[in-house]
Amino acid sequence: MSVAEIKNKERVINELMGFIRKVLVEPEICGTALEIARKHIGDDNADVLIADALSASTNVKIPVEHSDADALFLHILKEVVKDEQALY
Repeated sequence: MSVAEIKNKERVINELMGFIRKVLVEPEICGTALEIARKHIGDDNADVLIADALSASTNVKIPVEHSDADALFLHILKEVVKDEQALY
């Protein structure tokens, strides 16, 4: 593994740690994120719509250019909603 790959993985981990801290301090973010994801999961450009709505309604700010950590969070969020929908 190259130095650049290691640095990128460290950056992703640090971003995710910051996000987890926000959720632990403000647990309502989790419910809001799931609600937003449920609303937009079937839409074209769901990632963009979810990111924009989260940024507008919480202190989670996802920039237009999604980082690897942003993309991973959005992927996990959509997977949770899909799993939830599969149960019903």
